[in-house]
Amino acid sequence: MADALTAREAAALAADVFEEHPQTTAEDRSGDGPLGWDGYARSRARAETRTGERESVVWGTAHIGGRPAVLVSFEFRFLGGSLGRRTGDLLEEAYAHARAERLPLVSLIATGGSRMQEGMVALGQLQRVARASALTRAAGLPQLAVVRDPTTGGGWATLGAGADVILALPGAQVGFAGSRVRPPDADPSAYTAEGQLAAGQIDAVVAPERLRPALSLWLRLLTGGTREPVPGGAPVPPPLALDGAYGAAATGWEAVRRARARHRPRAQAYLDAWFDERADVHGDRCGGTDPGMICGFGLREGRVVAYAAQAGTATRPAGYRTAARLVRLADRLGIPVLTLVDTPGAANDAEAERGGAGAAIADVFAAVASVRVPVTTLVIGEGGSGGALALAAPGNTWVTPDSYFSVIAPELAAAILKRDPSETPATADQLRLRPRDLVELGVVRGIVARAE
Repeated sequence: MADALTAREAAALAADVFEEHPQTTAEDRSGDGPLGWDGYARSRARAETRTGERESVVWGTAHIGGRPAVLVSFEFRFLGGSLGRRTGDLLEEAYAHARAERLPLVSLIATGGSRMQEGMVALGQLQRVARASALTRAAGLPQLAVVRDPTTGGGWATLGAGADVILALPGAQVGFAGSRVRPPDADPSAYTAEGQLAAGQIDAVVAPERLRPALSLWLRLLTGGTREPVPGGAPVPPPLALDGAYGAAATGWEAVRRARARHRPRAQAYLDAWFDERADVHGDRCGGTDPGMICGFGLREGRVVAYAAQAGTATRPAGYRTAARLVRLADRLGIPVLTLVDTPGAANDAEAERGGAGAAIADVFAAVASVRVPVTTLVIGEGGSGGALALAAPGNTWVTPDSYFSVIAPELAAAILKRDPSETPATADQLRLRPRDLVELGVVRGIVARAE
C-alpha cells in the first residue's frame, strides 16, 4: 500500500521551505506518447485532474534546517510515480541546477519504476538520471535519498540506491522488483525498508516526525567539507583510559593483556566522547553489515570529520567494504577522516573467505592510500595484523597507552614458529608490539596523552 503523502506533502514534511523551480524545458502534451499507446493521453489527463500535477515529480529549492538544497519529490498518484521522458527532463533539470548552484540534492522517492506506456523511451531515462547523478558526484556534491512507499524498479536503482546516504520511512516497500513481478515465493520482508536496512542497503529507517531533523543533521555533516586539501587532518582524541594509572607496559604480554581487558573503552565510547553530534552510515551496499565496524560523520567543535572505527571484534568483509565506502565518500566531499583501530584481526572463517575477505581488505588499503584528504589513525586497543593495518594512515598513526600493534597475535606467532604455548609471553616481547616499541621502531608517530 503506497503512502498517503502527495509530492508536496512529502516536501513539507522534509523541508522548512520549498519553492518549486520554473520549468525550463518544453513540454510535449500531444497524443498518446512516443509509442502511440492507446489511451495514454487520457490516463495522463486523469492523473493531472486527480493530483493537480503535470508530471510524476516536482522539484525546486528548499531550506532544511536552514541549509539550502535542491529537493525532488515524487507524486505516486500520478501514474504510480513512474518515470517517463518528461520525468527525465525534470530530473535532469534538478541535477543541473544543483551543480550550477553547488547545492546538495535531496530526493523524496515514491515510484513503481519506468512508465510502460512509453516503453524503451521511458527505460532510457534511467541512463539520463545515472549520468546526471555521476556528474553531480564528480562535482563533489552530496546526494541524499528518502525512500517512501513504494520505491521500486529504476527509481530505486538510480536515485535511491545511487545516493550517498539513504534514509527510509518505516514500512516502505523498497526493492528493484515490485510486488507484481517478484517470484511468488519470495520472502516479502526482503522488500521492506527494515529488510534493506538489515542487508546493509540503506543507512537508517526514520520516522516521519524525525525526517526533517535527520535530513538537517546529514546536510550539516555532508556539506561541511572542502574540495581543497585540508591541512592538519583530524585531531587525535585523547585516551579514555587513564594512562597515569597504567604507566608504560613493562612487557609485550602486559601490553597485550591491557588491550584485551574486558572493561577497556571501545570505539563507541571514543566516538560518543569525541563528537558533539554524529550520524552513522550503515552497510556495505553489497548485502552485508558488520556491527564491529562503525562508520559515519561527526561534528567536533564545528568541524566535520568522517570516522571508520573498529569495535574490538574480528572485522568481517562487509565491515571493510563499509569503511572503504566511507573513506571514498569523505574524500569526494573534502572531509578529513579519523580511523580507530581495535581488532584482533580480520575474520578468517570460511564464511569470511567466501565473502571476499581478501578483496575487501585490499579495497580499504587502496581507499586509504589514494585519498586526497588527510587520514588520522588512533590505535585504541588491539592492532592485529593486516586486518588492523588496512585502516591505519601511513605516517599519521598514533597509539593509546593501553594498546598494541603487531604483525600477528603472539599466540599465532608462537604456533607458526612451533613454540610451546607457554612461550607466548616471551614471543610477545620479541615482537616489540608495546606502544613505546612502536614509537622507537618508527611505526607510529607517538603515544597520545590524557587530556588535562
